[in-house]
Amino acid sequence: MPDDEDREVLALLDDEYARRILIAASEEPMSVERLTECCDASPPTIYRRIDRLADQGFLDEYQELDPDGHHYKTYSTRLERVAIEIAEGSMEMDVHRRDEDPADRFTRLFEDL
Repeated sequence: MPDDEDREVLALLDDEYARRILIAASEEPMSVERLTECCDASPPTIYRRIDRLADQGFLDEYQELDPDGHHYKTYSTRLERVAIEIAEGSMEMDVHRRDEDPADRFTRLFEDL
């Protein structure tokens, strides 16, 4: 029987918008505005999915600065692969995430201050 974390991963992967976000943001970091267009969804829908995906460590978040001096966030897919093995009355799930670059992690931590 899957545990709570496994159930959340399965529920996320079953969600069409979450899958669309992961696929779109795997090509290049994208803002909520771009994800809204790519996924054909409303901003609140995208924000809810981003929160759930980030909670699972499936997205990286970056702070960007546009030419007008405004700040906005972009998101990049960190999830690489999910492997599920079912055998002998049990289920094992392995989630593989891309390692975060130490420089990106330092920048993100500094920006959070």
